[in-house]
Amino acid sequence: MEFLTALYLFPFLYIAYLLCKQAIRKRDQCCYMLHYECFKPPEDRKLNTETCASIVFRNKSLRIEEFKYLLKTIVSSGIGESTYCPKNVLEGREASPTLSDAIEEMEEIIFTTLDKLFDKSGISPSEIDILVVNVSLLATLPSLTSQVVNRYKMRDNIKTYNVTGMGCSASIIAIDIVQQQFKVHKNVNAIIVSSESMGNHWYMGRDRSFMLSNCLFRTGGCSMLLSNNRNLKHRAIIKLNYLLRTHLGSDDEAYKCCYQKEDDDGYPGFCLTKHLPKAAAKAFTENLKVLVPRILPLKELLRYLIISSSWTKGDLEKVGKGLNFKAGIQHFCIHPGGRAVIDGTGKGLQLSDYDLEPARMALHRWGNTSAAGFWYVLGYMEAKKRLKKGDKILMISFGAGFKCNNCLWEVMRDLKDRNVWDDCIDDYPVKNIVNPFMERYSWINDETLSFVRLH
Repeated sequence: MEFLTALYLFPFLYIAYLLCKQAIRKRDQCCYMLHYECFKPPEDRKLNTETCASIVFRNKSLRIEEFKYLLKTIVSSGIGESTYCPKNVLEGREASPTLSDAIEEMEEIIFTTLDKLFDKSGISPSEIDILVVNVSLLATLPSLTSQVVNRYKMRDNIKTYNVTGMGCSASIIAIDIVQQQFKVHKNVNAIIVSSESMGNHWYMGRDRSFMLSNCLFRTGGCSMLLSNNRNLKHRAIIKLNYLLRTHLGSDDEAYKCCYQKEDDDGYPGFCLTKHLPKAAAKAFTENLKVLVPRILPLKELLRYLIISSSWTKGDLEKVGKGLNFKAGIQHFCIHPGGRAVIDGTGKGLQLSDYDLEPARMALHRWGNTSAAGFWYVLGYMEAKKRLKKGDKILMISFGAGFKCNNCLWEVMRDLKDRNVWDDCIDDYPVKNIVNPFMERYSWINDETLSFVRLH
C-alpha cells in the first residue's frame, strides 16, 4: 500500500522538485551593478557654437544649400554648447585621421573610466572574471579587450568579448552577454566598457542623409562593474530584472535605414534614411509585445490584451498607445539619440515632460554618445536624487541592424553618489533649449561662405 501511495505521489513530487530547482536556479541568476563611471572629456574639447562653425566651414564640398540645411539641423537637434568633440577634429585633421588618433581616443576614454571605477569600487583588476568592450566602429589588433587586459595585468583565465558593429544598442547587448555568463559561472565579477570611435568617422561630404551624424554624435563613454556574487548585494546600486532583444535584420527596409557606406562622391559616413522612424516603431512594437506582460500589473495586462492588436508598426508616436506604463515603472531611461527619437518614444508611451527630462538633458549636455548614452541619462536621475530603493527603471534603445533592445532595472538603495553631472546639475533642467547657431550664422550666403573659407 505504501509503495502504491509513493508511486502515485511520485509525479507530483518530481514536478515539485523541478519547480524548486528552477526557482533556485532563477534565484542564483542575479545580475547586480555595483558601480558605473561615465567619461568627462577635458574642457578644451568642448564644441561650442564658434568651434562648431569653424569645423563646418572647413568642409569645402558644402554649398550654401547644404550649409542652410546643416544650420537648421543643428538648431533643432536638442544639443547644447557643452558637448565634446574628438581631439583630431578640433585640431582640423578630420579629413585625414590616423589609426593612432583612433587608438588614442579610445585609450583615453577606456582607461580614464576604468581607473576611476577600480578606485571607487574597491574591486581590483585581478578580481575581474569577464570583460566586454563594445566600440562599434573600431576593430584593432590586438583587440581593445586585450589592451585593457595588458594595461591592468588581468588574470590569464579572464573571459573577454570584443563587440563591434552593434551601434547605439551595444551597451544592452554587452549586458546580455554578461547575464548569459552569469547563468553558468557563480560568484564572478564583470566589467563592460561602452564607447564609440568618433574622430575617425567624421563625414566630409554634402549628402543630407549622411550629415545628421556630425550634428548628433559626440565624445563619451562609460565603464560598468557587474557581479552575481550575492555577498556583494549590499553594495549594488541596481539589479537587472529583465532584458529583451528584438532584431529586424531580415527586413531589408529596416536593415538599410541606418547604414555605413560611401556617398556618391566617395565620402564614407552613415546614411540615416527616412525609413528609420518606421523601423524603430516596428521593432519597438514587437519588443513591447513580449516585454509588457513582464513589467505591468494585472489591471494593465487586461487592457493590453484588448488593445495591443491595434498598435501601429509605422509610427513611433503610437507604439504602446492606451497603456499606463507608469503603473509598473517609475523611471524611463531613453537613449538620447536625438530629439525626434526621445519625443516619439515619449508620445508612444504617453510620458510626461518630467519622464523625458533626463534623456533630453543628457542629449543637451553630452550629445549622442552612442552606446554610452544610457549611463549619462541614469547619472542625471541619480544627480537629481530621483532614484529610490525599489524603483523600476526601463531602458529603451534602438540601434542599426535594425534593433530594439530594452531592459528593466530595480534600484537597490537610494542613489545620490557623485558623478559627471556634479559641476552642472544645478543648471538643469534647461527650460528653453535653443541653439544659438541660427542667430549667429543665418546671415551666411554664397558670397560670405566663400569669404569665410578663405579667411
